[in-house]
Amino acid sequence: MSFAYKSVLEIQQMIRDKETTSKEVWDFFIQRAESEDQKLGSFNSLNKQWFNESQNELLWIPLGVKDIFCEAGIVTSWSSKMLADYIPPYESTITKKLKAAGMSSLWKCNMDEFAMGSSGENSQTKITKNPHGNNRIPGGSSSGSAAAVAAWLVPASLGTDTGGSIRQPASMCWIVGFKPSYGRNSRFWIMPMASSLDTPGTFTHSVKDAAYLYNLMNGYDEMEGSSVKEKDNVDISQFDESDVSGVKIGVPKEYFEEGLDAWVKSKILDTIEVLKSLWAEIVDISLPMTKYAVAAYYIICPAEVTTNLARLDGIRYGHNSQLSNNGVDEIYLHNRWEWLGDEPKRRSILWSYVLSAGFYDAYYKKAAQVRTLIIEDFKKAFESVDLIVGPVAPTVAWKIGKISQDPLEMYLEDAYTIPASLAGLPGISIPCGFSTSQDDEKEELPVWFQILGPRLWEETLLKVAHNLETSLNLRDKMIPSGFKA
Repeated sequence: MSFAYKSVLEIQQMIRDKETTSKEVWDFFIQRAESEDQKLGSFNSLNKQWFNESQNELLWIPLGVKDIFCEAGIVTSWSSKMLADYIPPYESTITKKLKAAGMSSLWKCNMDEFAMGSSGENSQTKITKNPHGNNRIPGGSSSGSAAAVAAWLVPASLGTDTGGSIRQPASMCWIVGFKPSYGRNSRFWIMPMASSLDTPGTFTHSVKDAAYLYNLMNGYDEMEGSSVKEKDNVDISQFDESDVSGVKIGVPKEYFEEGLDAWVKSKILDTIEVLKSLWAEIVDISLPMTKYAVAAYYIICPAEVTTNLARLDGIRYGHNSQLSNNGVDEIYLHNRWEWLGDEPKRRSILWSYVLSAGFYDAYYKKAAQVRTLIIEDFKKAFESVDLIVGPVAPTVAWKIGKISQDPLEMYLEDAYTIPASLAGLPGISIPCGFSTSQDDEKEELPVWFQILGPRLWEETLLKVAHNLETSLNLRDKMIPSGFKA
């Protein structure tokens, strides 16, 4: 029996109806991963011995786990040579909750090293490919998590979104990527990139699956300082009876200006027309601070990265060059220089500078002030609209190697996801159509649609996304041609 085109909820129902068993589901995905992942490179490891049938919620349905979530006894490498053999004694709150609900953690998914990147090309283990494209990037940093779900090698997976690292790869791979409000899902024992931005979330084949997993994951964690006190329970049973009539949808003019590919823009505008046909009220709005978001983010985020990576000194964690007799400076120089990739080196050097004496006020403090203005932008907009929509990225997935040597061009690919991250807002990316690429007009690639909501308004966001997903009815087209069951 094939489970390749079934959602988490559909597989769950099949097990409950005794059409199949948890063991048959487990065996299917193990075999599919082993036979198909050589085309993609989406997994860093397979935990093949973990099957232990559970009658709890998830019935031991296997999920992929981004290689940034600590799991006790399982190698968690952050896709870096620095931590290639690191086996944490700790379990992240998210994986602990899901395992208690009956999840099996079958795979560790590849990612950009230390979650630094927008393409999946910065991993030190391998470059993951997009199952929908010919030698195309899958997006990043949660590259393996997105590609594995898109190729139906796993029914869902976990990722983290700091500046778009769930929504962007989900869009490039044409699946659903959901980032809740900052603080809804615990960050405890998820390896930190930028602590004021990191947000755990999911990759799924449907909005309902995203809402279902969100219900299992979210809730207060006394071990995590940014955790939201209240647990959120989204009523999935009401999704099919809900509608979007009267919902006010804001369309920010700044998201449709120069820099957005014409074909992508066309598909996004077509999708807005679908919302209009569902009796949503479309309202033109402005988010004037958007133009400063990328600059502010790439000061705030790497400054926090630099602080968090300081622990990887080769003394307590990570690679040790064994130059123990050459003094502390030599130890640090060799331990960090030998096995850190180019992007972590770039961010560590440049943003140590912005935190240094005499430059903190000129750079970091100003970026923090811009962040406050971006938050105020969104607050003002949400006084007149319920949700905000637009593109996820300015272009479709590009070819591997095309812009990886130009950091600035790579950073600009996050222009539409970063503002919501700085403001801590919930966001979701869903498929909306196909477009030709600029470098190959014969190749059609996925186009996506982003929906943002006010902070802690996950249920409204998910209901509208479900209605739009149902109306677009694109699920059959979400199967990549090279990955048929």
